[in-house]
Amino acid sequence: MGEGEARDRRLMRQALGLARRALGTVWPNPAVGAVITRGQGDAFEIVGRGWTQPGGRPHAETEALARAGGRARGGTLFVSLEPCAHQGRTPPCADAVIEAGLARVVVATRDPDPRVAGEGIARLRAAGIAVGEPVLEDEARWLNAGHLLRQIAGRPFVQLKLAVSADGRIAPGTGRPVWVTDAVARARGHLMRARSDAILVGRGTVEADDPELTCRLPGLEDRSPLRVVLDSALRISPQSRLIASAEAVPLWIFCAPDAPMERQGTLLEAGALVQRVPRGADGGLDLAAVLAELAGRGITRLLVEGGPHVARAFLDAGLVDEVVIFRGSAALGRKGLLPFVDDGLERVTEGDAWQIGERHAAGDGTETPYRARDALARLHTF
Repeated sequence: MGEGEARDRRLMRQALGLARRALGTVWPNPAVGAVITRGQGDAFEIVGRGWTQPGGRPHAETEALARAGGRARGGTLFVSLEPCAHQGRTPPCADAVIEAGLARVVVATRDPDPRVAGEGIARLRAAGIAVGEPVLEDEARWLNAGHLLRQIAGRPFVQLKLAVSADGRIAPGTGRPVWVTDAVARARGHLMRARSDAILVGRGTVEADDPELTCRLPGLEDRSPLRVVLDSALRISPQSRLIASAEAVPLWIFCAPDAPMERQGTLLEAGALVQRVPRGADGGLDLAAVLAELAGRGITRLLVEGGPHVARAFLDAGLVDEVVIFRGSAALGRKGLLPFVDDGLERVTEGDAWQIGERHAAGDGTETPYRARDALARLHTF
């Protein structure tokens, strides 16, 4: 690897780090990071940084350009996703880059959005700007898997979180949460919530634990994701904490077409959104239809925290892109439940369907991600 290539990768990694700050706050837009430099070789300086702002605007490029001001002219932009080329609520970022007089743009990956899809790069090159691509493409595509899958598969990125004991069991519901991991691991789980657009559970989890499903990390309380409940017959209790907080933090409930209308009215009055979707072949809700509806409403990243039945249903349907397993240090023994009803963790940890990521310490336990190989392949189909 040459010196220039190594420098490009180092600066693109900074752009990806900036993009990560925006995860969970910018849907339906992608989370993008941008870095602007000026100067040659090792004599360069960073003159502007930016990332997509809450709600999706301003975009990362315009944020970085605003911070760089006139120093951007003749410089280089490193951006984690191809600059947009369409007129939306804001002008195209590609045009803003051209007008700023940048000499070079380095792009991590192209954008499959049909309104962009190579047009942003083509517009830059037509204006005489040198474009380098791709740089750290695999990392960029995984970071923005939510946006990419919404474009190419019509559904959000689905991340399944499991908290298990040392012997791979989950705690049975008792009406309140039962912890099998320590405070550090739980904080890591709340960070996952902050980086998600929506969090999903089944009605069984609501009955067993009465969760609120908010982010309770200090300083990130406003990053709570939209809450989603699968409840085919609309039997959720009006006294649940989710219903009580529906006006403060959005709550969407998916039910079957034959769910009682009177129950729907009660939930609507409490501030929840109720959406009817078809049943699947197993009699439960059609999860593909649920995901399509979420994507249609702008959701790009979905965190599934449901119990064994919901976890198994998503796995059986082939709709999980990543499983993150938090394993505690104490065993539950026979009082614990298998994480997938009749199956243990080997459903994910053994075989060739999943690619294990880097294991990290999480307090007294560990945090281990497993990425679905078919999801990794799908992200490289454009």
